[in-house]
Amino acid sequence: MGILEVKDVGKRFGGLQALGDVNLSIKENTVHAIIGPNGAGKSTLLNCLVGKLIPDTGSVMFDGQSVLGRTPYEINQMGISRVFQTPEIFTELSVLENMMIPCFAKRDGSFRMHAFENMLNEKEIVERAEAMLEEMNMADKRDMHAGAMSRGDKRRLEIGMCLAQEPRLLLLDEPTAGMARADTNNTIDLLKQISDERDITIAIIEHDMHVVFSLAQRITVLAQGTPLVEDNPENIKGHPKVREAYLGESA
Repeated sequence: MGILEVKDVGKRFGGLQALGDVNLSIKENTVHAIIGPNGAGKSTLLNCLVGKLIPDTGSVMFDGQSVLGRTPYEINQMGISRVFQTPEIFTELSVLENMMIPCFAKRDGSFRMHAFENMLNEKEIVERAEAMLEEMNMADKRDMHAGAMSRGDKRRLEIGMCLAQEPRLLLLDEPTAGMARADTNNTIDLLKQISDERDITIAIIEHDMHVVFSLAQRITVLAQGTPLVEDNPENIKGHPKVREAYLGESA
């Protein structure tokens, strides 16, 4: 049994079948990539995992508990954090202030904007946020306006904000989209460090095969809403079904 178990999940939008009988098991403390050509159903599946969509059929279980019917906030409280395609940070705040928000939310169990001024005076929250910035190699950017950072640094900050909530499962939706190669490589190194040093499971949806094969220990390939194959990276690279899905022809 994996920490995340997807059983016979199906989802339709009108006459379009986005997912059909998807079965997926993600083992604890691994990096698992979900790949596939455009329209394969990757984003639909991810949205089912985090409560944005409810599948028409099947079940999604995290550590033995169903995520279906729960709000994104409730799923987050279960120990699942998501990194979106576009970095979700507070661009009008400083880097330190951004990191303080999840540190406060973790301790308090909720975040209320009107409490922001009070939390700025709490030494414990500041120290925890500074420690997270140190771990993310962003201590030198603590006072920088978050909106002025590069896309790669915004992504690094967002990942750190997720980790501050101490999740057991980190879901990443194309985390290197729109990045320069240097930022992509820095993000790969960061995720490797997180996987090596933390008790955490990482699931990643990504189009960049350089990222996938640099990180993943297990890969599931989707095509037309159903899994084609699941295997280790070495076997995925030359798999005839994978080549057919991506290239449109059999190997």
